[in-house]
Amino acid sequence: MKLALKVTPGASRSEILGWENDYPQVGRVLKLRIAAPPVDGKANKEITAFLAKSLGVPKSSVEILHGSSGRIKMVQIPDQAVPRLQELAGE
Repeated sequence: MKLALKVTPGASRSEILGWENDYPQVGRVLKLRIAAPPVDGKANKEITAFLAKSLGVPKSSVEILHGSSGRIKMVQIPDQAVPRLQELAGE
């Protein structure tokens, strides 16, 4: 499943904040705070590790498809992780 994220790096802790609807050009996005700076790919590595741990899937199964240098990212997650994602994001 492809998932659009809106990421805020450099937070005090990594957390899922919930959904934001009607974000320009991508529609609905999942908002995340990530406890890593946006330097040398550290935030991107933390995003994949945090999502994998939160969803209970291997890190290798979470991939950033687009937006590696921006706040809006498109990631690929396994389809079997969708029920857990809905639970974590308050759906």
